[in-house]
This record gives sequence, C-alpha cells and structure tokens, in this order.
Amino acid sequence: MRKPAFHRADERRFLDERGSSGPLAPNGLNPATIMEKAVRERIVDSYFYKEQCFGVNEADIVDRVVEHVDFIGGVTGTVQKPTPFLCLAFKLLQLAPGDDVVDEYLRHGGDRFKYLRALAVFYVRLTRPDRDVYARLEPFLEDRRKLRRKGKSGTSLTYMDEFVDDLLTKDRVCSTSLWKMRRRDILEDLEILEPRVSPLGTLEDLLEEEEEEEAMQNGDDANGQGHDGDSDSVRSVSRSRSETRPRSRSKSRSRSGSERERSNHDRMDVDEPGTQRSRGGRSP
Repeated sequence: MRKPAFHRADERRFLDERGSSGPLAPNGLNPATIMEKAVRERIVDSYFYKEQCFGVNEADIVDRVVEHVDFIGGVTGTVQKPTPFLCLAFKLLQLAPGDDVVDEYLRHGGDRFKYLRALAVFYVRLTRPDRDVYARLEPFLEDRRKLRRKGKSGTSLTYMDEFVDDLLTKDRVCSTSLWKMRRRDILEDLEILEPRVSPLGTLEDLLEEEEEEEAMQNGDDANGQGHDGDSDSVRSVSRSRSETRPRSRSKSRSRSGSERERSNHDRMDVDEPGTQRSRGGRSP
C-alpha cells in the first residue's frame, strides 16, 4: 500500500538532509548552513517559526511579512530570541525561490511593502553571487524609506539605503555572518561589472561645483565691499557739506551785523530837524 504524501512538522529534516541531497544556492553555498548553527537551532525551536512558517510557500511569505514583520533584526533580548524577519529569511533559504520570484519581492512587492524588500535584499546577499548582489542591490541605495531595527541593545531607526549599504560593506548583519564578496573595484578591473555612476555625480563634478560656489561667494563678497566703499564716499561728502554749512551761516551773520553798524553810523551823521533848530537858536 502506497503511503500518503504529507508535510512533516519537524523542520530539522531540512537541516539534516540538505547538505547531502538538496541543491546548493546560486553562490555555491549550502542553504542549510549559511546561518550559524546556534542561530538555526533557535529559529527552528521558536514559537513563531513553528506556527507561522509551517507549510508556507513563496506567495505565503508576502502575507507573513505584511502581518508580522514591522522591524528588521536578528536575535533580540537576553535570551536571544530570533525575530520574525530572521525566521522568514531562514524559510526562504528552505524554499529557495527563483530569480523571477525574488525580482517580484524586490520591485513590485517592495514598492508597496518596504519590509518585504528588506527581506528580499537580505536573502539575495546570502544566496546570490557577488555580481548579482551588486547588480540587484545597488539600485535600492536610492530608497530613503525608514526602517525599524531591533537588536540586543533595543530598537533604533534606520533607512533602506543604509541597510543595503550594510549588506554590501559589512561582514555581519542581523546576527548572520555574510560570506566574503570580492570588492566592486576588483570586479570592475575584471570587466565583470561596469563602473557605477552615482546619482550625485563623479568626484570631479563635485569638485567643480565646489569651486564654482566658492567663486560665486568671493564675487558676492567683492560686490559687497564695493557697495561699502560707495556708502563711505557718500558719508564723507555729506560730512563735508555739513561742515561747510555752519561757516556760511557765520558769514551771513557777520555781514548782517556790519550792515546794522553802518546804518547806525549814517543815522548819527545826519542832523535831525530838532538839532538844526537848536543850533539855529544858539547862533548869533
């Protein structure tokens, strides 16, 4: 009698048989041993993995991310409890989705659900060769959406571009040791990758922009000094005019005083009628 097909609840079978019978990841690593042994055992024994990751497929991963993942991280707390993010990443290692599914996670699903994109870029970094990792992850360095990160020290705020940059530059992310990739400049020298053009421009363009800004600032400062010189000249002219005005007033005052003295002197020289009569009476 033929035995009915069923899904085993014990996920340790994946850890036991994957190394001998299962296919390898595209980068040549064994998916069952990509994460450290202590982390794998905590994931398999966790309540979230047993309840939410049992019997799911690639489409169910989207539902689990939307419902249960609201932060990224590896293990948290003093007991080093694995996060739902890390549990779903381990489930993706077991499902081994193809490139078409991963692209769906990254682009179409990632535009609506940012934690689905974060999970996808983390999975790409774990399983894809270095050429594909750079080609798939670098476009998301322009994603500025906020992410919550939870670790042993607590919850903190990060961004999608920072998380992608950590995956490209660091050796350990989310309590997982990342396999060592070749640097990008080495891949460029080997003509495996084309040189990346940053949205900010090349270093020469940035230096030219800084020089232009400095030249504009120096020109503005020179123009400001010219205006100050003009104002100083205007002030000196106004001062000279104010100094000459009191002198003209003193001259006018002196002239008016001399005219008054002359008029009085003329009046004293002219004989009045009374004086002529008196003189006439005194004459013999």
